Amino acid sequence: MRLVNIGFGNAVTAERVIAVVAPHSAPIKRMREEARREGRLIDATGGKKTRSVIVTDSNHIVLSSVHINTVVARLQEEKK
Repeated sequence: MRLVNIGFGNAVTAERVIAVVAPHSAPIKRMREEARREGRLIDATGGKKTRSVIVTDSNHIVLSSVHINTVVARLQEEKK
């Protein structure tokens, strides 16, 4: 199991990440709200601005204050 740092001492399992997307589009905002209502939303921003949204294979949505490019680079590092 490989963990990827997503900021503020939080991590996700690299193998479970399906997508890392920008939080600004309307479909992503709807997905966030649906996950919040269903109890599948994990806010790992530490009160900061959400810069990336991580979708997992368990259909959980993880909010991160780390920029998308940084999260993707960390995921790619972990796969090496």
